[in-house]
Amino acid sequence: MADLWTTIITINAVLAAVTVFREPRDIAATWAWILVLIFMPGIGFVLYSFAGRKLPAKRLFAFQGKDASKIQEKIQKRLQEAPGLNNAAELERLPRSARSLVTLFQRINQTPLASHNEVQVMTSGQDFFSRLKRSLKQAKETINIEFYTFYSDNLGHEIRDILVEKAKEGVEVHVLYDSLGSAGTTGRFFAPLTAEGGHAAPFLKRRFNLINFQLNFRDHRKIVVVDGKVGYVGGFNIGDQYLGRKKKFGHWRDTHLKLQGSGVYYLQEHFLLDWNASALKKPMDVQDDRYFPALPDQVAGKTDLQIVTSGPDSDDEQIKMGYIRLIQLAKKRCWIQTPYLIPDDSTIDALRIAANSGVDVRIMVPCMPDHMFVYRATQYFASQLVKDGIKIYYYQNGFLHAKTMVVDDQLASVGSANFDFRSFKLNFEVNAFLYDQSITEQLAATYEKDIEQSSEQTVESFAKQSRWLRFKQVASRLLAPIL
Repeated sequence: MADLWTTIITINAVLAAVTVFREPRDIAATWAWILVLIFMPGIGFVLYSFAGRKLPAKRLFAFQGKDASKIQEKIQKRLQEAPGLNNAAELERLPRSARSLVTLFQRINQTPLASHNEVQVMTSGQDFFSRLKRSLKQAKETINIEFYTFYSDNLGHEIRDILVEKAKEGVEVHVLYDSLGSAGTTGRFFAPLTAEGGHAAPFLKRRFNLINFQLNFRDHRKIVVVDGKVGYVGGFNIGDQYLGRKKKFGHWRDTHLKLQGSGVYYLQEHFLLDWNASALKKPMDVQDDRYFPALPDQVAGKTDLQIVTSGPDSDDEQIKMGYIRLIQLAKKRCWIQTPYLIPDDSTIDALRIAANSGVDVRIMVPCMPDHMFVYRATQYFASQLVKDGIKIYYYQNGFLHAKTMVVDDQLASVGSANFDFRSFKLNFEVNAFLYDQSITEQLAATYEKDIEQSSEQTVESFAKQSRWLRFKQVASRLLAPIL
């Protein structure tokens, strides 16, 4: 019996190594999967089959194929027609530090600078959903919605019913949702919408099989585009908990943006690409003028921004690179809010270098978990970063879900990407990187108000934690690359 068990363990170890090393990946994720496969014989291989393999080549082409070039040509034509939009002149107007960030995204994400946008910041569910419902009700031609979570609860039904009414009026409606993030929401929930000619589809979902089933790659983006003129991007999803209606979380603190201007074109671009990669039998015509209407003669806004996406369809980790570049550019302050703090070595080094160079680095995370392993890993990294003089805050007034970064006086980021391995490498994410002093000041003022409802953590407070708690944190940290 002992010889049989030894043989099984040996075979399992060899198969684990072969399975993991046959696909290129970073070393941290490689070792994390080897730990799972070796110490969880059998079960580990099932987990890897669902959550460990890379996106198939067919799906990669769906995001990187001909639709992308067609959309970019359409956007370029619209920008050339718009008076007063000279990206070259706008780029020269920005500080040299900001220009380097713009150039980075132009090269690794093919994302031009979108100038003269009107941007409104929303930090409560009541404000966000009030504006969102108003925009949906005012739609005349098209509504495109993409969310990680679209729950079939009270708020979900309310939003869906608005979409049904707009479809009855002849508005073209498309809804894209993540099947895992929207657990419990099925095609039956959207049946009233499809009955009126609307469309709803789960992101990248295929029939269950062990060859193409990629549980690990989630659509974490939150995009709404109405009539090609009004866009929303940020951290909120569709569900009662985002209005603070769930006792488990209480008040829900998040950050979302409403955009009007050329930046909406780029939100529309990514929705169209995501939809056509998912709904293969009902693709959208990316050349349809309704999706990219002409900009008004006078653009009221003054905010310059870039819409940046990242995901497993690229190895460039574009949003992570943007975060690192923002940290590098900081001279006075770098203030971060994230529900999950699980940085890789490159982002840890950037944070430590900034803090030890005299930059005021602050990181705010929730005081409660929504995913226990992730929360314990967050606590571990917080306890390590505080040693370098980085200020760590636990937000106490409910659950903090905002994903924001404020750097100095004119640079900021708001979007869907958390400060963790999953958002950097595995999820499909979207962020707005903003170059505007007034928006930066508004986000900084909100951050300061949040500090009033937070408790600062110190080296001493972390040292007082029990050995059992510290063990759970260290154990969770070992699995950080695949959480």
